[in-house]
Formats: sequence, structure tokens, C-alpha cells
Amino acid sequence: MKSTLLLSALLALAGGASAALNVTGSTCTVTPSTTGANPDDSPDIINAFKQCGTNGKVILTEGMFHIRQVMDMTNLNNVDVEIHGTLQWSSDIQYWLRSSIYVEYAQRSTAWRVGGQDIRIRGFGKALFDGQGQLWYDENRGGSNQAGRPISFTLWHAKNVLIDGITWRQSQFWHTFVAYSENITMTNLDMNSTSNSQWSTVNTDGTDTWNSKDIFISNWTVTCGDDCIAVKGNSTNVQVSNVHCYESGCAVIGSLGNNPGGAPDYVRDVTFDNITCTHSSNAAWVKTYSGSGLVKNVTFSNIRAENVNQPIYVTSCIYTGQGCDSSRLPIQDVRWINVTGTSRYNIASAIHCSASNPCSGFSFENVHITPLDGTSTPKYLCSNINGQATSGIPCTGTCPANWPQQLSGNN
Repeated sequence: MKSTLLLSALLALAGGASAALNVTGSTCTVTPSTTGANPDDSPDIINAFKQCGTNGKVILTEGMFHIRQVMDMTNLNNVDVEIHGTLQWSSDIQYWLRSSIYVEYAQRSTAWRVGGQDIRIRGFGKALFDGQGQLWYDENRGGSNQAGRPISFTLWHAKNVLIDGITWRQSQFWHTFVAYSENITMTNLDMNSTSNSQWSTVNTDGTDTWNSKDIFISNWTVTCGDDCIAVKGNSTNVQVSNVHCYESGCAVIGSLGNNPGGAPDYVRDVTFDNITCTHSSNAAWVKTYSGSGLVKNVTFSNIRAENVNQPIYVTSCIYTGQGCDSSRLPIQDVRWINVTGTSRYNIASAIHCSASNPCSGFSFENVHITPLDGTSTPKYLCSNINGQATSGIPCTGTCPANWPQQLSGNN
């Protein structure tokens, strides 16, 4: 402890300060620094996980923790983590662009990566992750997927994990990413990233799953301006319930089928249940490129749309408009059950499946969507659905290839 205090004093004299780390048995307690012009608490947080990340406990006390360095902790084993304070990532955009940790998917990177097994991270409704995102939104100027712009928090090759009771505000990029992981439970999370300038947030997804299985998400509130919860390639058994998404893409499968070298994407056994989508682009939807793979056994149930641009949407050629009818990525056994509420315009549903791989096993049950104006008749556009006549989908017209994800008025 004496050496820790001496180091803190020396750093303070140098114009910075580090947190105080106290180690008692297998418990490491980190207290945020309160002195120095440029405090950096990340070294002691990293050290705490090194010392107590196996069969131990890490406690971050109340107060403001300044995070000026990437944190990479991928060998944790049987650890309880308590976060009682605020973690604020620094405003040094150039540092993060240079140093954020590569996480493979579409050249993405992250500010904090956690991996290992039997990890329990609890925030007790008090933990706050502040990414100072407005700086990123303004610097990004509406660009998409800026290289080096860091995901706030990533689970990486993680198994048997609980994340509970954490709040995010102004995330730098995606709030969370789950990759190469299994048996992940994420509950009672609150996320809000909104821009107060002319530049939109762009790419501030609530979470994205990829190459992972057995994911359980419940009791979230998300305002993000992009996909709320996105199930990406090679995700299996993803169960999402009791989520309220604002200003987002809400509940989505994808994007899929755009891998280097044409590697296939498979998504199976996904359920979204009791989801409310408020003032969002879409509500319950599937987006793929014309690549290869399979989407199978997806249920959207008890979905409430509140002023949603185009609630139900399926496309085989998202963003590019290329190969809409030649996709090698079939979409099968997708059910929409108890989907109700209001669409912003008169299109309640638009489904365009590939002519070369028609959709099969699609069904609507108690789908009632009313245009917001109260007078327009809702339209349900469909193309290339095998068994449509017995699906319960009340197709009122053909859905053209490359039908837009968002509309600007009635059609």
C-alpha cells in the first residue's frame, strides 16, 4: 500500500494521478483519483483485474474513474465485479483511433475487452459508462463505421457471464458487442446515446451478437439512433425479452452475408418477445446482403410499434441493392405474432425475398398495424414467399427488389 501511495504522489507531481488500489486477500478495491490535472484510473483498474481476476473480486467504488487507456482483460476466471461509480472515457480521439483493440468483425475495435469464464459484472443501477460520445458524433460527421472508433464494451471469447445493472450514456460507437461467446446473460441495462448537434450519432447500436450462442437479454431500455439489438452472423439461441427501444432499428436479424471471401452466416433459434419500438425506423425485421448462409427459426412476438417508419421489413440486398433476386442466403421459418401499433406511413410490412431462394415458413398471427394518420389503409407488400396463401400474411401488393428500409411518405 505504501508503494501505491508513493506512486500516486509521484504521478501527481508530474501533472497526473492514478487511482488507489487496495488488495485484501482475493479482493481488489479501486478508488478513483481525486488529484492531478490529467487523472488516469485505467492502470489500477487493469492491475486489479490482473491480481484478483481469478477466483476473486474486483470492486470499483463510487466516484468518477477517468479511463485514458484501452483495457484488455481476456483471461478472467470465476470473478465477481462490482461497479459503483462512473467510468468516463477520455476525449483524446486520436489516441482511441490509434489504440482501440481490434475485434475482427468488419474491422471493428473496442475500448474495453473482457473474456474468460464465470464472470459476473454488476452495476447495481449505479454504474455509469460515459463515452463522451458527442465528441465522436461531431468528429465523425455522419460517416458510417469509422475505423478505430471504439465499441464501448466487448465480451470476447467469454463463457458463463452475467452483466447486470449498468447505464450507458453517450457511447463512442456500439454500446456492447458479444463475440465468440456463450451462455451470456445481460439484464437491467439502460443505454442512451443522442446527439445535440447537426451530426447524428450513427452506429451506436445497443448490442450486436456475432459467432456466439446462448445469449439471454432482458429488461433493457435503449435510445441509440441505430440498431437496438442486432443478431449478426453465426449467432444461435438468442433470447430477447422486455426491451423498450427508442429512435432505433429495434429488433433485427442482421446484417448478414457480407463476409470477406464469401464465408457464410448462419442465424438460428432467435426470439424477440415483449419489445416496444418507439419512433424507430423498423420494428421486427431481417436484413441480409446477397451472400451465403441461412436464417432459420426466428420469432418476433408481442411487438408494439409506436410511430415506426416501416414496422416489418425483410430484404435480401440491404444497403447495396445488388443481387436482390440471386441471394444464396435463404430465410426460413420466421413468425410474427401479436405485432401491433402504428406505422408512420401506410406501409405496415414490406417483404422481398430472393427469387432464387424464396422465403419459406413465414407466418403472421394477430398482426394489426395502423397508419399514424388514422385514415390510410395499411399495405402489406410481398414477393417470393413460398406458401404465402396459407401464411396469414395479407399481401396487398408486390414488394419490388431493393425496396427502401425507410420511407419518406405514403406509397
